[in-house]
Formats: sequence, C-alpha cells, structure tokens
Amino acid sequence: MAAEDLTGKVALVTGSSRGLGRHYALHLARAGADVIIHDVTTQAASEFGEAPSGQAVVEEIQALGRRSAFFTADLTDAGQVEGFVAQALEKLGQIDILVNNAGGDIGAHTPRPEPNDALDIDPADIRSVVERNLLTAMFTCKYVGVHMRERGSGKIINVGSAAGHVAARSGIIYAAAKAGISHYTRCLAEELRPFGVNVNCLSPAPTYTGRFLATRSVGSEEGLSRLQRIAQPEDMAKIVLFLAGSQSDILTGETIVCWFS
Repeated sequence: MAAEDLTGKVALVTGSSRGLGRHYALHLARAGADVIIHDVTTQAASEFGEAPSGQAVVEEIQALGRRSAFFTADLTDAGQVEGFVAQALEKLGQIDILVNNAGGDIGAHTPRPEPNDALDIDPADIRSVVERNLLTAMFTCKYVGVHMRERGSGKIINVGSAAGHVAARSGIIYAAAKAGISHYTRCLAEELRPFGVNVNCLSPAPTYTGRFLATRSVGSEEGLSRLQRIAQPEDMAKIVLFLAGSQSDILTGETIVCWFS
C-alpha cells in the first residue's frame, strides 16, 4: 500500500497538544498536511509532561515544513467552537480533515469520576463526561461540517473508544458517550454523503499515553508488563492517516474498532 500523500490538505485535530491527538497531528504533518492544533488551555500539553505547550507542538510541525497554528477553546461551549473554527479558517483558509479527538473519562473536579459507575456517580461527573465526549464532537462537526458541505469535500474522523462497544461495570457514562459517537457518525455520514464528505469513526483500544499512565496503576512489575502489551499511539495514528486520505474515499459511516490481541 502506497504511503498517503496529504500535501495541500489542512487538518484540524482537537485536543492535539498532547496524548493521541498530538500523535495524530504529527503523523498528518509528516504525510504533508498543514495542521491546526487545539486544546482547552495554552498549557494543557504539560499536564502529563508530553509537551511544554500547544505552541511547542506547532513548532514541531513547522519544523517539518508545514503550516500550523494553535488555538484554545472550550469545545463544550458552542459559541467558542464557532469562533475557534472561524479563526482557524481565517488563518489557514480551509479545513479538509477534521479529527474529533478531544474527550476523556474526566470528572468535573477530578482526573476520573469516583465512583465511576451508573448509579453512585456524581451528577456533575455525568454531565462532564457526556459534554467532553459527545457534545464536543457534535459542536465541532456542526461548524466544520458546514464549511465542508459548502466546499463539497472533506474527511471527518470522530474518535470513539473500544469501551463504547462492550458492557462494563466501570466508566459506564464514558462508554455510553463513546457509543453515541459511533451512531452519530453513521447519521452524519448520511447527511453529508450527497456533498462528498466522508464521516467515519475510530474507536481506539487502550493506548500508551501520558494520561493512561497517570490515571491507571502501572507501578507494579505485573502492571508494567501489561502496559507494554497495549496499543501504541502509532497504531492508532496509522488508522487516522488511512481515514484522512484517498485510500478511504469509498468508506463512510463506518466505525473501526481496535482491540489488543
């Protein structure tokens, strides 16, 4: 299979100053795309020691010879999303690829909800998880999708989770929100199909990132052994490249679920 060439394309990756989003952005840039970097705050990248700042990720991309810019916005706020997308379009002129990566099983006031079930979870945590994972994607798709519809082309990649495809006793709200992403993808694909816009979903397996390390117990020898066998960010980034490029032109409304085996 030939390497994907994204020269001349502009990609927007939400939540991309750290974690999987940063890997997606760098892989897209290496394939030739100019990349818009986003996060909720300027210093979010440093939370788990993955990068000094969002601007530092921009500089990594510029060092590859690509254009890049960093924007902050709270994607749970539709007004901020609309303004952010408008600024990004003014700066780079177009958006050909949207990767809705922002999200996470994050509580209203804690790194993860605790308790993290369906019945005893704090209502504020329910709202936090649903807004961060489902509304962020819906709002960003709304404003970028209008631009793509007008242009008659585009690739939207919504990021779900393998957790959204199996029953669980923990992380239930997160799993439900990510399951919602998968069906939202099918519906949006139908709406945008006549306009030449592909909409697909990637549901990653548990993947080695700074947040994964910080929010799970991996200090024991047994835990580290398990961690070395989970997916690497590059595994997920390769699928994003496929969905962003011409080799997936015939694919829309689909969810790629990744499982470690």
